[in-house]
Amino acid sequence: MANTKSITDTDERKKVKRAARKKAAPKAKRTGARGENKAKIKKASRGQSKR
Repeated sequence: MANTKSITDTDERKKVKRAARKKAAPKAKRTGARGENKAKIKKASRGQSKR
């Protein structure tokens, strides 16, 4: 993404960022599921639900 720290005008900054996003190469597709590296829990605590 373009470095827009020096641009103070918000609209101008948005334009520059949008142009940079359009020009950037598309991101690769995910290789695995989004949450596959999350710590898994065997069973949630039993009993009355908190909320």
